Parts: sequence; C-alpha cells; structure tokens
Amino acid sequence: MKKENTNDKSQSFLKGAAILGGSMVVVRLMGMVYKILLSGMYGGVGTGLFNSAYALYNPLFMLSTAGFPIAISRTVSESIARKRYRDVRQIHKLSVPIFVFAGLLCFLAMVIGSFIYVRVINADNAIFALLCLSPTIFFGCLMSIYRGYFEGMRNMTPTAISEIIEAACKLILGFSASFITMKLCLNEYNNSGYVLGVKCASEAQANAAAIPIAIGAAITGISLGSVFGFLFLFIRYRRGGDGITAEMLRASPPPKSNGTIIRVLVKTAIPIGLGAIVMSVADMIDSTLIQRQIFRIMENNPDALLDVYASLIPDDVVYSGSTHTYLYGCYGIANTLMMLVTALTQVFGTTALPSVTNAWTVKNKEKLKASMETVLRVTVLVTIPSGIGISVLAQPLLSLIYSSPSVANEVEIGSRVLTVMGISVIFIAISTPLCSMLQGIGRMDVPLKLFVIGLVIKIVVNYILVGIPEINIQGANVGSIVCYGFVVIAALFVLCRETKIVPDFISIFVKPLIAAIICGFAAYFSEIFFDFLFYQKIATILAVLTAVFVYAAALLLLHAVSKEDILQMPKGAKIAEILEKRRLIR
Repeated sequence: MKKENTNDKSQSFLKGAAILGGSMVVVRLMGMVYKILLSGMYGGVGTGLFNSAYALYNPLFMLSTAGFPIAISRTVSESIARKRYRDVRQIHKLSVPIFVFAGLLCFLAMVIGSFIYVRVINADNAIFALLCLSPTIFFGCLMSIYRGYFEGMRNMTPTAISEIIEAACKLILGFSASFITMKLCLNEYNNSGYVLGVKCASEAQANAAAIPIAIGAAITGISLGSVFGFLFLFIRYRRGGDGITAEMLRASPPPKSNGTIIRVLVKTAIPIGLGAIVMSVADMIDSTLIQRQIFRIMENNPDALLDVYASLIPDDVVYSGSTHTYLYGCYGIANTLMMLVTALTQVFGTTALPSVTNAWTVKNKEKLKASMETVLRVTVLVTIPSGIGISVLAQPLLSLIYSSPSVANEVEIGSRVLTVMGISVIFIAISTPLCSMLQGIGRMDVPLKLFVIGLVIKIVVNYILVGIPEINIQGANVGSIVCYGFVVIAALFVLCRETKIVPDFISIFVKPLIAAIICGFAAYFSEIFFDFLFYQKIATILAVLTAVFVYAAALLLLHAVSKEDILQMPKGAKIAEILEKRRLIR
C-alpha cells in the first residue's frame, strides 16, 4: 500500500472547508435537480413519500454509526497531534468490525420498522420508498469507516469525491429508474386497466398507484450511490494509503491496547452519537407530528384547514385522504433550499473538529482562539445572509427552482413555509459548528444535553402549533426557531466558559448581521425593480446577484472581514493587497 507524507496531505480549516464546501455545493445542486425532477413528475404526494422514507432512515443511520465517525476523526486527530501514528492505524483496524455489525443490525431494523412506521404516519404506500432506502444504511456505515479516518487526518478530499459519486448515482440512476418504472406502469394501465395487478378506474387512480413504486425506484439510485461511494473509498485507501510513512511508524510509541482504544472510541462516540440521534429523532417527530396532526385536522375540522389554502390543495388529494402527505411534501419542497445552507455549515463542523482538537490537545490557546473565531466568522458570514435572503425571496426562489406548472400549487404553499423557515435555518446552521467545537475540546456531553432539552421544547411547540388549522405546517418552523435558538445560545456560552476564550462578538456576529439586513433590503427591492423590466426568473437571478454584491460591499465597509481571513483564501495575498490599498481591510 502506497504511503504518502502526512504533512503534505494535511489541510487547514479553510482549505478543508473549501474542498468539502465545493463538493457539497455540487452534491446539493445535483440533489436539488433530482428533487425538482421528482417533484415535477409526482407533485406533493410523491415528495411527501420521499421525505417520509428519510424521516425513518436518518435516526437509524445515526444509531448505526452512533457518533463513531466523529469519534474516529477526533481520536485520529488527537493521536496525530501526539505523533502516535501506530494508534492511528489501530483505530482504523478496530473500526471495521464495529461499523459492519452496526450497519447490518440497523439495516434489518429499518426493514422491519418500515412496516410499523407506515401505519404510524397513515401512509401504507410509503413502504416501497422505505424498503428501497434501507440498504443505504449498511453501505453508509462502510463509508463512515474511511470518511472519519481521512477527516481526522485533515484530508477532506476522499470524503468530497465519495459524496459526489453518491449524488451523481442518485441523480442519473435514480431518476432514470423512476422514469422507466412510471412509464411501464402507465403503459400497463393503458393496455389492461391495471397497475401491478391493481384495477384502476381512471388515469388519476393509475397515477396514484404508480407513484409509490416510482418513488421506490428513484430511491434505489440512492442505495446504488452508497455502494459506489464505498467502493471508491475502499480502493482509495488500499491504493493511495493514509499518509503515514514507515519512518513515522518506527518513530511512534507502541500502540495502546485494543481495549484502551475501544474504550476511548466508545466514550467519545456515545454522547456524540446520542446527540446526533436525538436531532434525527426530532426530524422523524417533525414528520410524524406534521402528518398525524394534519390528518387529525382533516378528520375533525377540514374546512378550517382548506380555507387557509383556498384551492391550492387539489380535490383528488383531499378525496383520497392524502392531504397530510401532500402538505408534508410542500414542506419538503421548501426544505430543499434550507438543506443547501445547513449542508455547508455541516462542512464547517466537519473541518472544525480536527482543527480545534489539534489546538486543544497541544494547549495552544492562541491557535485555539484563532480556530474558533475563524469557524464562527465563516459560519455566520454564510448563514445569516442566506437565511434572510431565503425569507425575503422565498416565492421567487422556489418558482425559479421548481418551474414546472404541475407543481405551481406546491410552490405557492412551500413559499409560505420558506418565509419562516429562512429564519430557522440561521439557528440550525450555526448550531452544527458550535457543537463540533465543543466535541473538539472534549465536551462531547454538552451537545447531547442541549439537544435533549431542545427536542423537548420542539415537540411541545410543534404539537401545539401544528394542531391549529390556521398555523398547521408553519408550526414546525416556529418549533425549530425556539429549539435551535436555545441550542446556539447555550452552546456558545459553554464553549466560552470551557475555553476561557471570548470571541470578538462585534466582528463575528453584529457586523455580519447588519450587512445581512442591508443585503435583505437590497434583495427585496431589487427583485421588485427588476420584475418590472424582465421575466420573473431573470429578475430573481439579478436580485440575488445584486444582494450578493451589496452584502460583500457592506462587509468591507463595516470591516467585518480581516486581512487574515482574506489571506487564507485562494489568491488571498493579491486580493488583500488590493483591498488594503483601498483601506477596506485592516
């Protein structure tokens, strides 16, 4: 197995974030195209079935990995900081049987649990999507063996490439399989009046019978993506090595015993894993509460709910008893944009962990402060303007993305959801890097405690608000704002207390907030202005570009970006020199 020099492969926070961030943008854009295509073909009901599968998958996947990828990343990073390279190799060796066993166990749990879950959400036709997604748990676990290992060595490239492979398979194979399946089902109906043995009295019934099968076929592409993603990582590790040379191994102390390493991994993984599981359970609770509460409203007081949306919910959806699935699908359409922002800050969290762990391990307070401030500043610079921009341009943005006339009603409902969701994304996105930094300094227990409290808050708020017909699905957004707002404030307080470091709050939070508010006004008024001159899609693109330009200018005028931040960017020295001449950075 080829060995590479670790020092050559190790990446700084911003370089690692750029690699993972770039790949994540590609991945999310592919995912967005995938969802747009599926939503255009299958509408709100199809989107609801798709999202329901993930609502069960996410907590089970978190349970199967149980925080071990992050634990591996942290312990590998700590071992490298201490130059214990034999421990690094031993960590990888021990992680293999753990993930294989956990993956198989949770794969079986999802297969069995799928039949129970569809009854709970009153959507028996979601079973195809759930079963087709279940193999992803096993192969996702196998990928985690390598992702956590490489990330701990601050080499984000293998993770980035494997994610792109997954997304490409999902888009190409998944959509192709879905399209062919739908075509075959409708051809069968046209020839015989049946769809997979079920007699259909009309084309609408044939579509309703075929959509769950087609969504299952679409999700098969996701499972195949996880297979190819794992194969890439396996071959990459076997042929490219991990960067540890024979000289490094000879100079390294003897490895700790297997029992010691496993105890450290378990001790690190359990609180991290439980925290991740809690928030995945929160997503499942969102799915369950939204659908059950709306199902209950439609049983007891349907007119109150239907009056909120006038004629936006199709009659055939109401008559078939699928209103709860349809509205959850509209919620999912709005969620597409939110996930793009949260995915980027997950990248910041992933790259922050080894950086903060390294500084904490060698007790370099100056380096730790610089790492913390860089992570917070980059996160806030992306998150706040994104959230405000999404809220301000909710309707035109969704119309730009979901341009098919067949989902016009879903887009209208989704844009109402997105207006409030844009505010919640700010807190959701900031919470991830904050919790990663707490894990980096050894306080793995804190995110778990905060998420448990936040989950209780979220359940109470959701249950009350979603059950009110006039509020319905918007209640889930309010629950997210309250829940994650608490997590962000509490996590920031604990991080400052434990590190005894107080970041520059004015530079990190206040100045970007002011710039983001200016950006929001620019987006709102420029969209109105351009809408008079151009088609709406062109007007929306121009409004976004204007907002970005105004935001960048406001950041520079407020001196919210430092010279050090610019220098860490590609071509940073040249950019910094130009900005210094104009006194736009200090």
